[in-house]
Amino acid sequence: MNKEIKIEDKIIGKASPAFVIAELSANHNMDYDRAVEIMKRAKDAGADAIKIQTYTADTITLDCDDEMFRITQGTLWDGMTLHKLYESAYTPWEWQGRLKEEAKKLGLIFFSSPFDFSSVDFLEKLNVPAYKIASFEITDIPLIRKIARLKKPMIISTGIAYIQDIELALRTCREEGNEDVILLKCTSSYPAPYEDINLRTIPAYMETFDCIAGLSDHTMGSSIPGAAVALGAKVVEKHLTLRRADGGPDSAFSMEPEEFKEMVTNIRNVEKALGRVTYDLTDKQKAEREHRRSLFIAKDMKAGDVFTEENVRSVRPGYGLHTRYYEDVLGKCIKADAKLGTPLRVEMIDFGE
Repeated sequence: MNKEIKIEDKIIGKASPAFVIAELSANHNMDYDRAVEIMKRAKDAGADAIKIQTYTADTITLDCDDEMFRITQGTLWDGMTLHKLYESAYTPWEWQGRLKEEAKKLGLIFFSSPFDFSSVDFLEKLNVPAYKIASFEITDIPLIRKIARLKKPMIISTGIAYIQDIELALRTCREEGNEDVILLKCTSSYPAPYEDINLRTIPAYMETFDCIAGLSDHTMGSSIPGAAVALGAKVVEKHLTLRRADGGPDSAFSMEPEEFKEMVTNIRNVEKALGRVTYDLTDKQKAEREHRRSLFIAKDMKAGDVFTEENVRSVRPGYGLHTRYYEDVLGKCIKADAKLGTPLRVEMIDFGE
């Protein structure tokens, strides 16, 4: 997979650093200034982009108290209706243009997850550079088709998707001539248990679907994103808040700024460590070869003494004869006196020729 996708000034591809997204979600707690402060902290922590969500309670669900519209799946929000949850969680649309301008000032790429046709039309007026399809919208084929036709990069989370859902979503994008699709391995559990993450799916996405892959992560801590990058993830998305104690619908599984910064640092360190396939040694490694093992005289010897396991040994450092000659040396005689600690040389050995 050698594909590259460009979102504003960022290249996402095999040879590029991972694209790190800070998800604002509902962590603004209905306070515009707080939303801006989270964006500032995202920039300070090393994020490449800030992502919001564009919907209202009425565009994403129905104001209905029927049990089908009540959350009962063992989540943080059990007992609430969907409409009530989204009333408390949505990002006011009148903020979003201003937030985009703030992001530009900060040097952050700004984009969103739309949840219906009207939110796509709204975001197009803002001229966002990419679109995110949330996990629960991967089965909304009309929405995916409408976005794909815009020919902008699409990032699709797979948190509730069977493989046939992924195949259909990708096929829909490609039918509309949009090949700029990134799949994010996601586990729709909040927070997500480590044993449910299955990071090995990330390289499988790249191979199976011939696309760039990444991770949308809801685990606690920063270890999983670094591991994902080691497996080939080129996009990492994490929720960011100021302090979990501040509350809010998504606060319990969101990162605080110091944690987000640690995650980005870990990702960049992993990228450095991945390097390339090489059998060359650095100058430091070459210097350290002096400490490798080699053959040394282990006891004082007189001319004519026979080499034995007691008087010749493989030890550190590496100034003596290579250890591969050990068996050849045993039973031979030494030509001249030698003290303990003398590196063994070929010219010291009497081979009886």
